[in-house]
Amino acid sequence: MKYYVWTAGCQMNVADSQRVASSLERLGYRAAPKARQADVIVLNTCVVRQSAEDRAHGYLTSLLSLKRENPNLTINLMGCMVGVKGHEHLAKRYPHVDVFSPPSDPGPLIAHLSQGESRQMAQSELEVRNALLDGDLVLPAEEKNSLVTAHVPVVLGCSHACTFCIIPYRRGVERSRPVGVIVQEIRSLVEQGVKDITLLGQIVDRYGKDIPDGPNLARLLQIAAEVEGLERLRFLTSHPNWMTDELLETVAAHPKIMPHIEVPVQAGNDEVLANMKREYTNA
Repeated sequence: MKYYVWTAGCQMNVADSQRVASSLERLGYRAAPKARQADVIVLNTCVVRQSAEDRAHGYLTSLLSLKRENPNLTINLMGCMVGVKGHEHLAKRYPHVDVFSPPSDPGPLIAHLSQGESRQMAQSELEVRNALLDGDLVLPAEEKNSLVTAHVPVVLGCSHACTFCIIPYRRGVERSRPVGVIVQEIRSLVEQGVKDITLLGQIVDRYGKDIPDGPNLARLLQIAAEVEGLERLRFLTSHPNWMTDELLETVAAHPKIMPHIEVPVQAGNDEVLANMKREYTNA
């Protein structure tokens, strides 16, 4: 049995697709080079840009012919197009899609393949499952000992409400993953040959803000940098409001942590920043 994953969008989507592939590998599936050769096709979608959403709609339409040729083909629509608020409109538009999965969660697909059914989850259950994602990742055979870089999500969703941004409405509220799970994921990737890890979050330097007495990003970086075999550690994307001296000092002090900090300023005009609800000024 083979699978094919199509991915559009940001690094978080790339990491989500890697997690789906890992889950399918555990079930005994192997990666197919082309969608036509697969028994399971996953479309991991993005709606931040209209062009990305249009591409997904076009690809979904093109898969109808494959479904007619092979009624046993499983098609999984995943990611920000599905979001966390429900997918009834998509199910009506694309009846040939078998499974709808919210961002970062391979659970509905795995349940469908393992039990022959998938179900709608309550939002509270989804948040818990997303925050406790299994820390062990299984890379496809062709990537083991050849994949050098990988992304590890540490903060899922976002609780800021910037005027222009759809992410909170598609990925849900901010949830930090436990340190132990993150470190285990890094360790499992390193054991499979990965040397360069990027920690991901919509606002990555808010890591731990939702965990009472939990570690912050600086502490997480310190712990992650101690993983034996890891050569380079990075993080993105940051927010000017949450960049701290402690974080900068941690980057400067650890040779494994790359001196690369991505901080989107967005605009140099205070009125524009206020209209965007960025919560800082150009000063």
